[in-house]
Amino acid sequence: MPPDSPLHSLGALEAPLRAVGLLLEASGRVERLVVVGGIAILLRGVRIRPTTDVDVMARAELDGSGYLRLVPAEPLSEELKAVVSRVARDFGLEEDWINTVIAAQWRTGPEDLPPGLEEELTWFITGGLHVGVAGRRALLALKLYAAVDTGPTSVHTQDLLALAPTEDELAEAALWVRAQDPTPAFHTLLDQVLAHVRPQQ
Repeated sequence: MPPDSPLHSLGALEAPLRAVGLLLEASGRVERLVVVGGIAILLRGVRIRPTTDVDVMARAELDGSGYLRLVPAEPLSEELKAVVSRVARDFGLEEDWINTVIAAQWRTGPEDLPPGLEEELTWFITGGLHVGVAGRRALLALKLYAAVDTGPTSVHTQDLLALAPTEDELAEAALWVRAQDPTPAFHTLLDQVLAHVRPQQ
């Protein structure tokens, strides 16, 4: 089971996430969401920067032995969607402030997910909301992938620089990223981003 660690220092999303947790707890429900993106950067203390949504890559379910296993994010439960919608109204947030857009990465199974995602989660709990935060290896791979799409001045590249990857970490992340898009143009852009974020000698 996840350790009982509280959410902390999430800026504008801290109170809404706590509200989701309290509403779930009041109804006797527990929802386990695996998050990446800006919310993961904040929860891991990589850097402080604004974010307005929660990117859910997967859900976690207890198997028959009491172990957590990752499953596709979709479908979110109707109960969770109702709570998220209520909190959006209460706090003036976008309806999809908790969303599963990034979960499209989960195409055929866990083998499509970034390296270390399932093994390196850190859990934070607020009421009935359990938030599994992607670890360093997964975040590096996802941020590198996003940086290729958005360029060297994007928030994703800035997150990547803040993570300060080593050469070995970049090599592992790049191996996963190259497998996501086989086109030469994409690989050229990837090489440019790698040159930009590579540790200085």
